Amino acid sequence: MSSFLDYAKREIIRSEDNFFSIAEIIGDGDPEVIEFKRNNPCQDIYSVAKAFIVTAIGMCVDRGLLKVTDTVVDALGSACPETYHPYWNETTVHNLLLHQIHVTNSLDIDSLDANGFTEDYLNFFMNLDYLSKPGGERRYTDGAFYMLSRIVEEKVGESTDNFLWRELFYPLGFREAAWSHCPKGHALGATGLYIRVGDMAKLGAIYLNGGVYKGRRYISEDWVNTVLTNGYELRRFGETDAYCKGGMYGQQLLVIPERNRVVAWQGFQEGPSKADLTRKAVNFRG
Repeated sequence: MSSFLDYAKREIIRSEDNFFSIAEIIGDGDPEVIEFKRNNPCQDIYSVAKAFIVTAIGMCVDRGLLKVTDTVVDALGSACPETYHPYWNETTVHNLLLHQIHVTNSLDIDSLDANGFTEDYLNFFMNLDYLSKPGGERRYTDGAFYMLSRIVEEKVGESTDNFLWRELFYPLGFREAAWSHCPKGHALGATGLYIRVGDMAKLGAIYLNGGVYKGRRYISEDWVNTVLTNGYELRRFGETDAYCKGGMYGQQLLVIPERNRVVAWQGFQEGPSKADLTRKAVNFRG
């Protein structure tokens, strides 16, 4: 066991927080995983799923299929509903990646009644009242990343999860993964991705290593820099060089370039973590 995992284990046990498992990757090595309690091998990582959608968008950008300056209407192509709020003509992929949209329903599948979105989530979302022009204040919404998942589908010609199985999950050696779908069979994108904690850490290792993991390039270094510069889901932790993406109930993916380390954990925290593991992981010098 690494010195960091030994330290993290002691902190978690002392805190009595409800952690299931934690994984660490150093450089482009293999994940080292420790488990704290028996649980299903694959957990819902909630909004950490958004970092996988950011990566799928980057793959489309790298292949010349998409630009972040493209409008949503153009990017959706034939998937775009016949009617929609006119502000979507001005909304770009960049705006979606930054949640710079202001509509009257967040499409929060984790907290709201999904039956309220109708069977056609895209049509429902694009016909909501759009309260201010895109590009302003960040207003967090799962709807933006459902739309991004639909854009990936349109650009690659297959479902987002099938595309990522071939281009990311299988070559990374994921043992299993499943993504929740809307009633029409499209991957939710924003949430509902069930994976193992060690496989979750591998995505962080790609960003740690400039788009490469174990000798294979998954995304360009340009896209890595674009993500980190703009804060496309992987956002800076305070004034440090670390960046992270969290999910509901305490899921976390944390990349710490200064220590050449990636840490990921899964659990179920209904309140603040007593272990304060993100801050302690960033500050750990072992």
